[in-house]
Amino acid sequence: MPAADAYNSGMQYTLRNIPKKLDQALRKKAKAEGKSLNTVAVELLEQGLGLNGEQQRYNDLDEFFKNAVPLEPEVLKAIAEMDVVHPDDWK
Repeated sequence: MPAADAYNSGMQYTLRNIPKKLDQALRKKAKAEGKSLNTVAVELLEQGLGLNGEQQRYNDLDEFFKNAVPLEPEVLKAIAEMDVVHPDDWK
């Protein structure tokens, strides 16, 4: 095995300051799936970085709007007007 492949195949990391909630969630997932903590952590890192071939699913539109141009004041005003509830319309 070439030196570069040997180096990358067994890469190790030491992570510090893992929040308690994250630790608990990782351990719970590992136990539920019958996998090691390391395997679950690596899978989730790959998934989060889009390296596992699965498309990341989001339940918000942040990714869609990340490069959006700021809206003009007239557009913001029109949007604000659409958010107004007119009580007479609900009678």
